[in-house]
Amino acid sequence: MPDVTAIPGIKQLWAKTSGNSEICVAVLDGLVDQNHACFAGANLTRLPTLVQGDAMPQGDMSTHGTHVTSIIFGQHGTSVPGIAPRCRGLIIPVFSDGGRKLSQLDLARAIEQAVSAGAHIINISGGQLTDFGEAEDWLARAVRLCNDSNILLVAAAGNDGCQCLHVPAALPAVLAVGAMDEQGQPIDFSNWGETYQNQGILAPGSNILGAQPGGGTVRLSGTSFATPIVSGVAALLLSLQVQQGVSPDPQKVRTALLQSALPCDAADTDNRCLVGKLNILGALNLLTGETMSEELETVTASGCGCGGTGASNQPEAAAHTARTQAQPGYEGMEAPPLVEIAASSAEMVPAEATAPTVALAQTVPPRPSISTTSTMSNRNSNYVTASQSDASTGGVVYALGTLGYDFATEARRDTFKQLMPGVAVDNTTVPANPYDARQMVDYLAESLSEAKALIWTLNIELTPVYAIEPVGPFARDVYAVLQELLSGQIQAEDSADYVERVSIPGRLTGRTVKLFSGQVVPVIEPENTRGMYGWKVNNLVTAAIETVRETAAEVNEAGMQRTLDSFLNRIYYDLRNLGTTSQDRALNFAATNAFQAASTFAEAVAQGMELDSITVEKSPFCRIDSDCWDVKLKFFDPENSRRAKKVFRFTIDVSDLIPVTLGEVRSWSTPY
Repeated sequence: MPDVTAIPGIKQLWAKTSGNSEICVAVLDGLVDQNHACFAGANLTRLPTLVQGDAMPQGDMSTHGTHVTSIIFGQHGTSVPGIAPRCRGLIIPVFSDGGRKLSQLDLARAIEQAVSAGAHIINISGGQLTDFGEAEDWLARAVRLCNDSNILLVAAAGNDGCQCLHVPAALPAVLAVGAMDEQGQPIDFSNWGETYQNQGILAPGSNILGAQPGGGTVRLSGTSFATPIVSGVAALLLSLQVQQGVSPDPQKVRTALLQSALPCDAADTDNRCLVGKLNILGALNLLTGETMSEELETVTASGCGCGGTGASNQPEAAAHTARTQAQPGYEGMEAPPLVEIAASSAEMVPAEATAPTVALAQTVPPRPSISTTSTMSNRNSNYVTASQSDASTGGVVYALGTLGYDFATEARRDTFKQLMPGVAVDNTTVPANPYDARQMVDYLAESLSEAKALIWTLNIELTPVYAIEPVGPFARDVYAVLQELLSGQIQAEDSADYVERVSIPGRLTGRTVKLFSGQVVPVIEPENTRGMYGWKVNNLVTAAIETVRETAAEVNEAGMQRTLDSFLNRIYYDLRNLGTTSQDRALNFAATNAFQAASTFAEAVAQGMELDSITVEKSPFCRIDSDCWDVKLKFFDPENSRRAKKVFRFTIDVSDLIPVTLGEVRSWSTPY
């Protein structure tokens, strides 16, 4: 296929719209050369991420990211006309040229960033090969956030050439995209796992024209390059909704694309065809009620190059000319139901079209700057990879976790080892161990200025998620609090001073720091000590019980402690999050504000009820210029299932760096 202009139905759709700036498409991919001529006039904004720097002409992921982005946003009249050139684009780099792998945690972080920045569609031309479509809790939560926010996530099905699944493509409510050739048949390398049979469609993915960093164009193959075609079409359909005065509905567009998909011609390709082939006019008909037909243009076939070498630069002409009528869709081809996803430990890579080996499937004109072999493979990878043929700064964070520290380099570690006093063991002085938190706490208590030389980290389940960097006039005070909290973490678990978890408010800086392990984490800056708390759980439970005594005549102390522990553990272990979205900040503040929680528990606990669920919903009532959320706690009677459940709701405003509770606690009974 020469370029996207040959896709059936695209010219008819362009006659109606080439996009609308109100529709925002986020591209989570490699670095993008925004100076390429095809982007002149494009409305693109790059957000700061863990991947920094500029696109490199020789970089595999820069080539991947620039190519994918150009398929959507290439301006008409240039060498690479894109699908939706007038839509607004968010460039969110996640794949690095340096070989650093993308974890599911960091992908989830980028998805949440896209949601916060106002994306309607999120394009992910990558994924990780899994057994059953399972994902880590971080990623599963981020995808659920997209569904709850009515945001369409479009992801590559992967290029392993098997009946297998990639995440995030296999997660509920995602639109998976496989690749088809110039004749409309599934390409051998395109995956066709069972989940894709309900939520996947095929789009052109062979020899797709796109931009390359440094200038010029390149043709690449893979589900990576089929994915932005679908994202671009979805953006145009959303633009039509805006043009007609209708609120954009990404999930409705997703359903229309699935229900209008056309079957493949050959009977033996049923499973490989997923739900069906992209049918632009059919989807348009479902959304607008218009019926249009067109004559397909003659297309030129080129090999996909899946054998590990570049395909011939002299493609054969394929005499495939047909006439098709846009169909209104197929009854029964509905959007897939939501299902539960089990968490697993894994990381991700870009979806590159490969044979069962690691050959790069791409067709490139003879240029010395383009390699025809890939250094990345989807198969047996522990990372998220790109599916290729071979918010701005200032966001607020309110996160929960445990404190840690890092040295970044061996030299910095040895400096501390040299400066810290030796330790006496059996009347023998031994060198200090800077990894011993007890020794570090004692040293910082005497030399607090050295705290600045450490990289302080906030960890969740032993995984660093943020680097904490105090700045400004209160920096020394913040370092003193960090030292105090770290001191509490090393106390005995039955000690009154034992700190189990901490809450850290801060602002995202857009900067990153590399830890000693090689992991890159974003930097947050606490403005002052306000909002930094250590959860002294032993004292917390006692204080909460005393609070309840003021409102309840009798208190079941054992039940109260069990319920409060369940609440705090549920927040931290089951509902763990990065604390960047409004919902998550409200949830984390609800856990930190344990006295509010305790007063909420009083009536339910007095009746012998246990915590059932915690939900966060947008509050229908709020102050002007505030961001208010209702946290609902539902309790049930474990001894009587017929008894009505009790719901308690309190409202939290998260518009400021430190959330605040609004109004009084409200409660009611419900049968569900």
